[in-house]
Amino acid sequence: MSAYRVRSRPLAHILGAVMAMFVFLITAPQSQAQVTDFRQAVAQAAANDPDLVSFYRERGFNGIWSTSGDRNRRNALFAAFNAAADHGLPADLYDANGLMAQLQAASTPQEQGRLEVELSRKFLDYARDVQTGLLIPSRIDPAIHRQVPLRSRLGTLRAFEQSNPAAFMRALPPSAPEYTRLMAEKMRIERLLADGGWGAQVPGRKYERGDSGAGVVALRNRLITMGFLPRTNTQTYDDSIFGAVQRFQQAHGLAIDGTAGPGTLEEINVQPEQRLRSIIVAMERERWINRPRGERHIWVNITDFTAKIIDNGVETFSTRSVVGARDRDRVTPEFSDVMEFMVINPSWYVPRSIITKEYLPQLRNNPRAVRNLVITDSRGRVVDRSTADFSGYTEANFPYSMREPPSQGNALGLVKFMFPNRYNIYLHDTPAKSLFGRETRAYSHGCVRLADPFDFAYALLAAQVGNPQEVFQGHLRSGRERRVDLEAPVPVHLVYRTATVPADGRVQYRRDVYGRDGRIWNALSREGVALRAVRG
Repeated sequence: MSAYRVRSRPLAHILGAVMAMFVFLITAPQSQAQVTDFRQAVAQAAANDPDLVSFYRERGFNGIWSTSGDRNRRNALFAAFNAAADHGLPADLYDANGLMAQLQAASTPQEQGRLEVELSRKFLDYARDVQTGLLIPSRIDPAIHRQVPLRSRLGTLRAFEQSNPAAFMRALPPSAPEYTRLMAEKMRIERLLADGGWGAQVPGRKYERGDSGAGVVALRNRLITMGFLPRTNTQTYDDSIFGAVQRFQQAHGLAIDGTAGPGTLEEINVQPEQRLRSIIVAMERERWINRPRGERHIWVNITDFTAKIIDNGVETFSTRSVVGARDRDRVTPEFSDVMEFMVINPSWYVPRSIITKEYLPQLRNNPRAVRNLVITDSRGRVVDRSTADFSGYTEANFPYSMREPPSQGNALGLVKFMFPNRYNIYLHDTPAKSLFGRETRAYSHGCVRLADPFDFAYALLAAQVGNPQEVFQGHLRSGRERRVDLEAPVPVHLVYRTATVPADGRVQYRRDVYGRDGRIWNALSREGVALRAVRG
């Protein structure tokens, strides 16, 4: 099945639309019974699309593109089609040149009526693509649970008819500043490609302070063309190159040590074409989430291994995170929800998948294994391990639940942040603090672990209490499990961005940790999206 949005209509809708058209024609007053050939052609061409039928029936099957007075609409439409590639959309999909040739060649009312409806169809296709994306996310990767905010096709047509055409078309793409910055970066890289890119790649495996030679010169030149190093003639890995490498590492989520080791060189040698793919994919992803994100919201970028609190577009808190491992059943999914409460001193109710895959094999060998976990039956009664026999159970018939009571060593740490969802994903503390020092942090079973969970809690509680730290610590010292509701629930967005452009305009790139962006690019490419080089 194609990842592209299905544009066909159910048969029942088509038949209903056809009947509606004929009812209109038959029941029209006698003065309107002699329907013009044009209007008949419009009615027939729209018959298989209930939205178009409704729109044209409301206006007596008169056109919105076809008269001399509709010139501004046509101009705005073709200008948008011609600029589709600027948005990372396949310009050929809208066939501006072909449509223009058909318009010029149309000589009969029937031809003009059919073209009238075809222009409306193409307009609706473009509007949907540029607003909410070309692809259906879940068809690309089942872990992308993104509910695309599709707009009403009929409502879009009605609004367009009543609006300034050029202004309406300009307002269709996402209005988020990030989308605008991504688009500007896309066009910058396209100009860069036309000028030859970043030049030769850097050979070798490692360079550090004091090194010299051809490899260091190649590194110097690459850093200059990429914009991380002012122009210099140095042939030695000096302080200027050391600082440029640090800036590059910071912009690519790498360990900032100033040494151009294998991982840093691998990223330095990524070609601009690959970076352009990341930008185009990020623009498509922005279209999938083209809705208000909340004046205050939590932004978890899986590829960046961070969780942030955003207030009115400004980052007010950030902490490192650990996300799901690369195994198919452990990856962190993408979705949006609303955080409603936190649990201090939480119990960990072990997911069944972990019980059966990880703990049951241990219990078969030793009933006293994983002693930190309490085993309970379906009625909540604790199972006596001294008399229990786990050897006969399988993943399919294991009848017990498992829970880890509150403690310093609890898998959830001392606090978890809940946005109840069917994926059983949440943010939480962890006793495994050493993982936060690693460059790539994909180790969890899918939930998001936070490096600074207490500070995260204080930042959330500050919106509702004057002394958030004291309130939180009071609950913590009790040692008992406590639920603390957020008076104003906070939207949470778990996203996956390998390319971002912060407000300072300095683009940031991250590795495609789960390979999702590669799959999205392949799907976009199949739909006709292509890289291009543009002369400035």
